[in-house]
Amino acid sequence: MLNPLRLRLEQHLSKIYRDIEREESISDLATTLLQLMRLEPCAEAPRAHHSLWDQRDIALICYGDSLLANGEKPLHTLAGFLEDHLSEAISMVHILPFFPWTSDDGFAVQDYTVVNDFLGDWDDIAEIAANFKLMGDLVINHGSSHSVWFENFKRGLHPGKDFYFTALPTDDLSKVVRPRTSPLLQRVDTVEGPRWVWCTFSHDQVDFDFRNPEVLKAFVEIIRLHLDKGVRVFRLDAVAFLWKQVGSSSINLTETHELVRLLRTLIEHAADGAMIITETNIPNEENLAYFGNANEAHAIYNFSLPPLLVYSLISGDSHYLRQWLMTLPPAQFGTTYFNFLASHDGIGLRPVEGLLSDDEVDAFIRTMERSGGLVSWRAGAGGVRKAYEINITLMDALQGTVKGHDEFGFARFICAHAVMLALEGIPAIYIHSLLGTRNDHLAVERLGYNRAINRHQWDYEQLIQHLSHPESPNAKVVSALKVLITLRKLQPSFHPNATQYTLQLGPGLFGFWRQSNDRRQSIFCLYNLTGETQRIPVSELNLVVLSDWYDLITDEIIAVGAGELEFQPYAFKWVSNRQ
Repeated sequence: MLNPLRLRLEQHLSKIYRDIEREESISDLATTLLQLMRLEPCAEAPRAHHSLWDQRDIALICYGDSLLANGEKPLHTLAGFLEDHLSEAISMVHILPFFPWTSDDGFAVQDYTVVNDFLGDWDDIAEIAANFKLMGDLVINHGSSHSVWFENFKRGLHPGKDFYFTALPTDDLSKVVRPRTSPLLQRVDTVEGPRWVWCTFSHDQVDFDFRNPEVLKAFVEIIRLHLDKGVRVFRLDAVAFLWKQVGSSSINLTETHELVRLLRTLIEHAADGAMIITETNIPNEENLAYFGNANEAHAIYNFSLPPLLVYSLISGDSHYLRQWLMTLPPAQFGTTYFNFLASHDGIGLRPVEGLLSDDEVDAFIRTMERSGGLVSWRAGAGGVRKAYEINITLMDALQGTVKGHDEFGFARFICAHAVMLALEGIPAIYIHSLLGTRNDHLAVERLGYNRAINRHQWDYEQLIQHLSHPESPNAKVVSALKVLITLRKLQPSFHPNATQYTLQLGPGLFGFWRQSNDRRQSIFCLYNLTGETQRIPVSELNLVVLSDWYDLITDEIIAVGAGELEFQPYAFKWVSNRQ
């Protein structure tokens, strides 16, 4: 009897473990994975090239404790805020790691099977998952050095023995690429003598060794549990570093891509609508490779967008943003981009490598520093120290330009979101962008790391007071973004896989054309990226004569034979035909 799922799993596993000695046959390993996921070997594959999203999908990124209320677990507070304030605006919620952890605000996980008691419990997760598509982090590259698994590693016990990647100080590790400058190897005393564990990020975040199939089994069991608890979108954190090999760069290796394919196969067979998003903060071409042939990630983080869009807005020049968008390949149906402007981390600089010159990167950094931003560094090949990311809230990042601060900060901020909400892909808004949160320098001083600047914890009562006053800065941001979100959700041309074409409008302007998949609606998305009034001759847009055109933002009618469209500083128009 033909068992297509079993055959696919065996093909994946054969490629991953072809050079690895193991006690278990590929066939037996495939059987074990099927059992752990509770899948039948003859299970039908989901429909190929089928998109699991449309223009109504908007994601919110947050921590489980971004909002704190007295006498209440933070996840319960978050659930109430989502239901009371965002039920009509967003469809997907990404809650950053909500498990017990020891460092890096959740990304050094101690136990993947329980919810951090400070935050709440699985019932609180279920409450959110019942109303929104829930994205959870699968922190799959590394785990806490204070976990049961790591204690077992040191004691030679299962599970945990041989779960972690080790190397020797004498090994050639000069080619390794990683986003930190700390020593890569950490000595650990074990019952078998000293071992040197591999730590891509920090010495509290010890990398797993997926050459050991037992590690794969452990994570497949975790995935099944998370599916049972309501997670439907799996964010594969730092997955580019998953497979290590001494003497190589240990990033984006062939086995890593095959592991992503394997996990996609299991996840999409296990639950309707379940999907994978890869988090790979690397140069654009390498990032795009995680689409595979529509058989790896369902969506990839569009890491190039934040630095390029912010740089365009502070420089008043769309050249690099336009150049990048022109070369961005359309995602196949069944895959899409995950667009964001801010996250719990910083504005990554790796995606602009090869695009911005060193002088332009320096000007970018100086402008962010004038707005209170901080810089985090990484170790490149040969140990060269390079700027990795800028840590700053988006609201503060856009308070000025390379020329200095001005009165257009709010307008720039809303313009940036108007770009993201119109682009091909699923838009994701970080909670501190949605709320217009400012830099939290006190948190940086208290906690001792740069990323705390953009991880503020709101007193919930205080936040609600701000939002109840329409003229408060926070309420203005929420109101303006909700208007744009409502408009976006009504437009078929903003489907994440609708056609997109970049317009050539000059350095101070930016624009692109979207067309719905049924070709009935077209939208010209036009933006002024400068602090000066700009004009576009209507003739340059090639508006179809047989259609009536109007600006979705203002409802202004656009006559095909009109002379020019005028844009005030950082203003924008979504020019659509009537349907």
